[in-house]
Order: sequence, then structure tokens, then C-alpha cells
Amino acid sequence: MHGLVCLGLSHRTAPVELRERIGALGPGAERCPAVLEHAALQTCYRVELYARLTSGLDDARDELVDALSSAHGVSRDLLLDHLYVHSGEDVARHLFRVAAGLDSLVLGEAEILGQVREAFEAASGAGTVGPGLALLFRSAIGAGRRARSETAIGANPATASSMALALAEGMLDDLRDKRVLVVGAGRIGLQTLKAAEGRGIAWIAVANRTRARAQEVAARFGATAHDLGELDDALHVADVAVTATSSEAPVVSVDVVRRAMADRVDRPLVLVDLAVPADVEREAGDVAGVRLFDVDDLRAGLDDAMAARLREVPKVEAVVEQEVEGFGRRYRELEVEPLLSELRRQAESIRVLELERALADVGDVDPAVAERMDHLSRTLVKRLLHDPTVRARERAGAGSADEIADAVRDLFGLSAPSDL
Repeated sequence: MHGLVCLGLSHRTAPVELRERIGALGPGAERCPAVLEHAALQTCYRVELYARLTSGLDDARDELVDALSSAHGVSRDLLLDHLYVHSGEDVARHLFRVAAGLDSLVLGEAEILGQVREAFEAASGAGTVGPGLALLFRSAIGAGRRARSETAIGANPATASSMALALAEGMLDDLRDKRVLVVGAGRIGLQTLKAAEGRGIAWIAVANRTRARAQEVAARFGATAHDLGELDDALHVADVAVTATSSEAPVVSVDVVRRAMADRVDRPLVLVDLAVPADVEREAGDVAGVRLFDVDDLRAGLDDAMAARLREVPKVEAVVEQEVEGFGRRYRELEVEPLLSELRRQAESIRVLELERALADVGDVDPAVAERMDHLSRTLVKRLLHDPTVRARERAGAGSADEIADAVRDLFGLSAPSDL
């Protein structure tokens, strides 16, 4: 797979300060002459650049690293210390595993597939991808979809936020007609809001220490905003409350819960405390009509969910390998496509020239006859080239792209195109 390369920084290889400083790896790539196509993938835990480079991969890759170092104001040595690099077939294998959720912080999480799709759409919109990376990303999206449809890698809730809602659902049945309050607007709070939105819950509220932050987050999810001083009213309305603040002391006291439960007839309240240390006073679980879950309750469910997902990994790896094999075949076919296009252009040029000569030799020709001769010549060229081009693609896909390209160039006197 000539020219494919992936350069990346992740939570495993680079400190967050370096990842934040760099932001996205795309800037700088467009100024590197060695780059023919590029697309950037950025998530909370990784920044990656996928590129197709000119021939002479090692030199081109070094040129790209220099361009990124200059563009981001980071020393080349510092970048190389934390950068991981994939090339050739390993680029496809890596991106397909990413799209399938095998390389995520939470095994099998579904959000990454959407992020891969968004990265491809952004690069396509910017005009930085060509046929090589378009094939790579479309194949990765297909691999991610297959992994989730043919295996159970994403079947069980495996994040604290999704498990919190699953516990509440076990107590209250369908949550879509229930009212969910999220206390805390940090990372886990945001994940819970997104999980609630994904479950189709129509009534969502968020409470935070500062109203401004609560309003900012609520606007993203169409939720109602509260500050912590309004917890009594917010809890009184809610059927489910998920707490996830970074407070060192409980923010939901037993007295607040008692007041919230006053005058509630046959309407239980499920509290799920995701915080360490706890957000909810333990005595709140003793209030009539209240069911309190904490991180220990979640841990058993999460362990079971992760164990179930881990059992699916070999199946997902098999899907990935099948997709890598298929991608490799199609990519190698793509490598000879510019040469076959040149062959068709040469044949068309000869066809037009010889048709003009024949018409000139015949003299005055009826337009219908001229049109018929034109159609005949087009059909002859098309049929003559059909079988050779099909076989050339097949041979290239089987791994003989260079051999086929050399043979076509020698037989038809074609020059070597510079890229796909």
C-alpha cells in the first residue's frame, strides 16, 4: 500500500499538555510537498494525521514530521519522542480497529465511529482527500459498522453514565417518558447527558455549582438549567437524578431528598451517585420512595459488561482482518487506475484521429453514417480495452500492481503517472 502513513499522539503516548498544545495534526500537512492527501482525526484521547505521501516513504515521512514540527512550534525531537507511526497495511489495520472501538479508552464505545465519519467529511469538505484516503475512511466506517452489527462489542453498557441509566431503567422501565436530572457539568456529567439524549429521553435537566456553566451545557442538549441552590425543586420534579460532581463534600443531603419527596404520591426517585467521594449522603437511600445506587453498585455491572465485550474482541479482530484484506485488494487496484486512465485517453486519441482520417478519405458522408462510424469506433475501443483493464485490476489487487503497471507501460508506451 504505497504511501499510506498515520502519525498520532494519544493518551497512552503523550501528556495531555502536548496534545492540547498541538490540538490537531492537520495544520502543517497542507504545506508539505510530500503530502498528496491528508485527513485529521481528533478526539478527547487522540490526535492523528492520515496521509498519502509521494514515493520514497521514509524521506517523505521525515519531511512531513519537519512540517508538523514547524507548524505547531514543537521541537522535532519532542514530537518524535511521543509520536506513534503506522505505514502501509498497518495504517488500515489501525484505523479499522479505531473505528470498531478496539482502541478506545472504553472498549467498544460507539462514539468513535461517528468521529471517524466526521473527520472524513471535514477533510472531504476541505478538499484534502483523494481516492486513496477516501477508500481508506469509507472502508474504516464499513469495518466499524460490521463490528457492531455482527458482534456484541457494543451491546452492553460499559460506561458509568450508560450503566447509571441502565440501573434507573431497571427500576422504572422505559425512561423516555421520565424526567432525568444530571447534577454536575464535568466530563461524566456531559457523558450522562449525551447518553440520556441517545436514549430518547425528552425531559432532561442539569444542575451545576454555577448557573452560567449549567446554562451553557443545557443549551447543547435542550435541557433545563439549575444551580445547586435549586436542587430541592429540581429533585422534586425528577424521576432520576445522576450525580457526578468533583465536590469534596456531599452536595445532595438527606434533608434535600426528604423535601423533594414530600407530596410525591406513588412516584419513586432513583438516585445514582457516580462521584468519588460521594455526592449523595448515604442516609438519603433510607427515605421512603428513594432507591440509591453508588459506584460500588455500578462496578459489578461494569465488570460484567466489560467481560462480555472482551469475549467479543476475537470476533471483531476477525472482522477487521477481513476488511483489511479487502481494502488492500481495492487499494492495489486503485494504484493502477491512473495508468489505465492514461491508456483509455491514448486509445481515445487514436480513435478520434483515425476516425477523422477515414471520414476525410471518404469525402462527403451522410451525418447518420458519420454518427454510426463514430459509435462503431467507440464500441471497438471499449470492447478491446474491457478485458485487459479488468484483468489488470484483478492482478493488481492480487499483489502484482508494480508488475502489471510495468507491463502496461512497456506494451503501450505510457509514462508513469505521479499519483492515484
